[in-house]
Amino acid sequence: MTATTTTLNVSARHADTAPRLSFDEYYELVTFYSHYASVLDTGEWDAWPEFFVEECVYKVIPRENHERGYPLAVMDFESKGMLKDRVYGIKETLFFDPYYQRHIIGMPFVKAVHGDVLEVEANYAVLRTKTEQMSDVYNTGRYIDRIRRTPQGLRVESRLCVYDSEMIPNSLIYPV
Repeated sequence: MTATTTTLNVSARHADTAPRLSFDEYYELVTFYSHYASVLDTGEWDAWPEFFVEECVYKVIPRENHERGYPLAVMDFESKGMLKDRVYGIKETLFFDPYYQRHIIGMPFVKAVHGDVLEVEANYAVLRTKTEQMSDVYNTGRYIDRIRRTPQGLRVESRLCVYDSEMIPNSLIYPV
């Protein structure tokens, strides 16, 4: 078989009902996640909103709130315009001690495929390094995503960054 006809069974738990993606489709998804991490790690803030569709959701929410259905989130944006406002804040108005981020994102697990929409989860860890300090674990959790295939490529329709700890640093400036 060629790479374009090979399919990957992306769920070991339910092999008979698991969504199937071609190798090329799965590679595109992995590349999408890698590019997302690269943009955040290099501080290309203007590129960050371009990973999303116009009417999108981006939340950073504690695991306990997510599991109990509580809506309270540390960050809660409902459109690409709100993401752009956050970028403006990072670049122009917020005052904070700058730091570097390093995202480590696990392999995406495709939970479901509905036409052009993929339901995907991926574990993440974000390390933070301040100048002249040791790196520390800044945030860990999982992305719960709805990713849409568009003419421009894959775009996030909804991203929940569900972080594991109830404690976070006193200021969450950069996107997770």
